[in-house]
Amino acid sequence: MKTLFVLRHAKSSWDYPELADFERPLNKRGKKAAPFMGDLMRRKGLIPEFILSSSAKRAKQTAKLVKASAEIENDIHFDRQVYGASTNTLLHIVGEFENGHSSAMIVGHNPGFEGLVEVLGGEYQRMPTAALAVIELEIDTWHETAAGKGILVEILRPKEQM
Repeated sequence: MKTLFVLRHAKSSWDYPELADFERPLNKRGKKAAPFMGDLMRRKGLIPEFILSSSAKRAKQTAKLVKASAEIENDIHFDRQVYGASTNTLLHIVGEFENGHSSAMIVGHNPGFEGLVEVLGGEYQRMPTAALAVIELEIDTWHETAAGKGILVEILRPKEQM
């Protein structure tokens, strides 16, 4: 059994139209929601052993704020491949996680993240910014990650928790 935490980046800023999408930072709401979600994760005991984040600025900021407020000691790994990844690419990325980890969190973007939750958990769930899906995977190794192998245990959306 493996546990996958799927965290969409927090709300980003559109205040700088000259910035490429990849470089957009979090806005004020995002800077509040990310630590809130990290604190919620800590209080609920949802602490991943491994964290992989998109290397886009807003995802990196989200991952760092969540890690700090959840008091997660493990390093964050960044991968540009997560940025804009399709559901199939995300399945492949998760399938490459090291088997020594029984839980992992991936931080990134829609629409791929909504697709990943739907394919693994068997039901569509809205993933607004800073939403966290908790999926129990009925697998022994991450390599076995595939459609229908999971159960959506919980979905936490900031607006519903604050």
